[in-house]
Amino acid sequence: MDWRYLEIYDDTEDPCGLMYYKGIYHNFYQYNPHCALWCWGDITWGHSVSTDLVNWIQLEPVIEPDNPSDIDGCWTGSATILSGGQPVILYTGGSRDKCQVQNLVHPKNPSDPYLREWTKTGNNPVIQPVVPGLNRSQFRDPTTGWIGPDGLWRIAVGAELKSYTAALLYKSEDFLSWTRVDHPLYSQNLSNIVECNMWECLDFFAVLPGNNTGLDMSAAILRGTKHALKMSVGYFDKYLIGVYDLKRDAFVPDTIVDDCRLWLKIDYGNFYASKSFFDSKKGRRIIWGWSKEADCRSDDVAKGWAGIHTIPRTIWLDSNGKQLLQWPVDEIESLRTNEINHQGLELNKGDMFEINGVDTFQADVEIYFELTSINAAEPFNSSSLLDPEKHCCEAGASVHGGIGPFGLVILASNNMDEHTVVHFRVYKSQQKYMILMCSDLRRSSIRPSRYTPAYGGFFELDLAKERKISLRTLIDRSAVESFGGGGRVCITSRVYPAVLADVGRAHMYAFNNGSATVRVPQLSAWTMRNAHVNVENGRSAI
Repeated sequence: MDWRYLEIYDDTEDPCGLMYYKGIYHNFYQYNPHCALWCWGDITWGHSVSTDLVNWIQLEPVIEPDNPSDIDGCWTGSATILSGGQPVILYTGGSRDKCQVQNLVHPKNPSDPYLREWTKTGNNPVIQPVVPGLNRSQFRDPTTGWIGPDGLWRIAVGAELKSYTAALLYKSEDFLSWTRVDHPLYSQNLSNIVECNMWECLDFFAVLPGNNTGLDMSAAILRGTKHALKMSVGYFDKYLIGVYDLKRDAFVPDTIVDDCRLWLKIDYGNFYASKSFFDSKKGRRIIWGWSKEADCRSDDVAKGWAGIHTIPRTIWLDSNGKQLLQWPVDEIESLRTNEINHQGLELNKGDMFEINGVDTFQADVEIYFELTSINAAEPFNSSSLLDPEKHCCEAGASVHGGIGPFGLVILASNNMDEHTVVHFRVYKSQQKYMILMCSDLRRSSIRPSRYTPAYGGFFELDLAKERKISLRTLIDRSAVESFGGGGRVCITSRVYPAVLADVGRAHMYAFNNGSATVRVPQLSAWTMRNAHVNVENGRSAI
């Protein structure tokens, strides 16, 4: 078993109710206990607990489809800590007539730090799809609650209506009886939007520019606070940065962009349905998401599980107030062992430096690339922002450039028939430099029927002031998570090379295939130990 904690279950999907309660971290998630495939009517809320976000124990499922308001499945929702310290969960249930409704549960024994048992309230559903023009089968995923200046609780629910998609806003005094506000938290007209559809798995949270301290949504809003509205749409988790106008009780984005392809993404790879929470223990906001399998369904059935959760990440707003940054939580570093270091490397065009001394199937690699010159940067074409994945395919690691491609080759076979490449290219626009980061899986496996795309995303960097570009890549066998430019672009990938099944080892290299020389002032890598997961026949030993 590798060092992740949720690869051992059956079908694991969206993280839902995340919280820190009485010294315990809780992760509730979409879970099919019967097989490794998504099946309507079988979806429950699985439950795992941890004291350190690294080592996890699986408990019994806490919400199961046994009422008319959730008989077709207990779907995504959120956890909220009420003013008295008691947690509650709001979740979407599917009814027999394909309606989506919102249900409430509370812990049977709030003194139990493990929150093993939950009770459904007697008046479920607490919110029904009674909105003019609402598609009753597209009304789901309530957010974590927050308290407004009037002392009332608020939540948002994703919805699709006749001509627009929206985060519908609801108010409550007691978290039990809810009233819809006459305007949404935010909405957009579908007829004016390119490449967009219903917003699901909503998240709404406060952030301070340049401050990686998390904010409690129910606390007083500090001067300079901005808000992030995140939605899962299409195949990605996207977000808008703006302000929460207390007088209007509405989210107002800093910039309105009709084309959803230009919206920033939480992660530019295999990452969806993310959820964040305020960690009161360490005063930070933590987010993680679901990464689905990219092999074939028969393999999922054979191995008995499908879907993982990504590594928990700290998330905060960049000092420019425009972009969210993410970084693996510090606790992950407790798994590091067998550290190796290299300094002062110089990579000329065509150079490959092999990184030895660590387990290349389970590794954490941090590397800084220093540009010796920025004069060779190729001109930037803004149309590339519409489809960075296509650009990563056309300008792959084997295509020579001015500055780049440079980066890491990982999970490489002896003859390079299989390899995954995480790399950068530098472009110059009129007033700024744009960095393209790619995670190219097109040659990651010789096995058939695998999804092997090239993921990519752009970020800005002031190379006139800072010539270093950082890359951190965590390799966990089939899962690869990369963080570029200090977390400006994050890409999660799933790879299934045949070399994983071999007795031997894979290779890992730092490389440069651009005309400009790239220095590596610091390269550090570690083998990652296995996390401890106490499971007996799919059930906890507690």
